[in-house]
Amino acid sequence: QVQLVESGGGLVQAGGSLRLSCVASGSISTINGMGWYRQALGKRRELVATVTRGGSTAYVDSVKGRFTISRDNAKNTVYLQMYSLKPEDTAVYYCNAELQRATMGWGDYWGQGTQVTVSS
Repeated sequence: QVQLVESGGGLVQAGGSLRLSCVASGSISTINGMGWYRQALGKRRELVATVTRGGSTAYVDSVKGRFTISRDNAKNTVYLQMYSLKPEDTAVYYCNAELQRATMGWGDYWGQGTQVTVSS
């Protein structure tokens, strides 16, 4: 069994900061790419940021310069540091990981989501 558990969401005023964390646990052999997605009410889920096992990162244009993704491979954890938050960043944020289970092949796994609300 594999679980991805996010934490760190909440309510913040525009211009504020939040740090999301996501820990992967269970019978994990290797984790390849990790990322954060978000889904605002009534909208499709969109990719926010990704990080490879080697630390290469990519961001959607709307968060470049404001968000930073990082990971700790030893802890199977990915982070999303968010600065200068805007009301349009309001969404449920989901953690994603491409990983290999100890006795199975590769698969794509998701966390349950954490709500981020930015008030104006």
